[in-house]
Amino acid sequence: MGLVFSDEQEELRRTVRSFLERTSPESEVRRLMETADGYDPAVWRQMAEQLGLQGLHVPEEYGGSGSGFVELGIVLEEMGAFLLCAPYLASAVLATGALMDAADPAARAELLPGLVDGSSIGTLAFAGPTGRVDTAPAPAPTAGGGTTGVAGSAGAEGAVGHGEPLIVATRSGSGDGAYTLRGTRHFVLDGAVADLLLVTAWADGGLSLFAVSGDAPGLVRSPLPVMDLTRKQADLTFSGTPARLIGAEGDAGPLLTRVLRLACVALANESAGGARAVLAQAVRHARERVQFGRPIGSFQAVKHSCADMLVAVEGSRSAAYHAAQVAASGDARLLARAAAMAKAYVGEAYFSAAAENIQIHGGIGFTWEHPAHLYFKRAKTSELLFGDPVHHRGLLADELEI
Repeated sequence: MGLVFSDEQEELRRTVRSFLERTSPESEVRRLMETADGYDPAVWRQMAEQLGLQGLHVPEEYGGSGSGFVELGIVLEEMGAFLLCAPYLASAVLATGALMDAADPAARAELLPGLVDGSSIGTLAFAGPTGRVDTAPAPAPTAGGGTTGVAGSAGAEGAVGHGEPLIVATRSGSGDGAYTLRGTRHFVLDGAVADLLLVTAWADGGLSLFAVSGDAPGLVRSPLPVMDLTRKQADLTFSGTPARLIGAEGDAGPLLTRVLRLACVALANESAGGARAVLAQAVRHARERVQFGRPIGSFQAVKHSCADMLVAVEGSRSAAYHAAQVAASGDARLLARAAAMAKAYVGEAYFSAAAENIQIHGGIGFTWEHPAHLYFKRAKTSELLFGDPVHHRGLLADELEI
């Protein structure tokens, strides 16, 4: 697969970059970090109405533009470079991806248009208290002890533990597909602002997917303190909360695995954009900062550090672009490998580049006033999100049957 973008794709990149230059400067990122919602509703509407970003990879029949995952990766790369504060990963990737993958045409027709036009924000709630998610088959409803999630160090595939289920779905007498949920899902991306909650819970038939309205009775949202204030998380507690079954009972395990693989690809592209941005910061500082009568970039140690960052950043972009092209191809076996490779390599490279950027800046890079630490925190949390590099290397070893 080649890594050459078409003229239309490059125009998309330029358009999104121009939009983010206006709407996501550092001052605005810092302002939104301190708000409870963590995003600007006006900018969210502009993204949908002017650029169609929320529905970029959604089929036209649901109001999307019908583009592919490569275009989505381009958008995410630019968002990562500008640290955009918006529920894009939660809504346009996780929630939209789950609905598109679910075997429920009626739910897609009803719920996708709102996510596409920006009138609704969605998220996917799947993690337990350790950040792990129960996706593997089990003989009976069991607690998640398997794999990864939002804050944990495992990944999206693995063995399920046995014990009491973390969250249970019970059939309701109010109609076909009607259930009530009891339990808690943890570390939910943008869980405090989403008005469409897609929740995995254990029903009689196994792990299943449910839709819950953000204003449903019995729902309590608890915003969490997070390292990266540009990406909000919350715990969601359900106490007899009305829910609607999406697809069939027992479908959520395989669906969740596929959605999280795509999420890993999306996050890799976002992280590649962040790595590109910290490289630019380091090089600019190395050129402008003068010590002993010469730019610090002329010193061998700084010059070699910048060169190492360049190698890592270009490798990250290649891995992310390749994974996006594999995702667009629809080849499930190749996606499993490409997603794991991209998540393992890019997350680690971004964090390394962000840390090196601080070192090149010296003392000022550690201060709250400097943007270097904002990228550092985003890089660290992104490295762990949906599974850390160690976990994804383990998946690759499994692919090689080692």
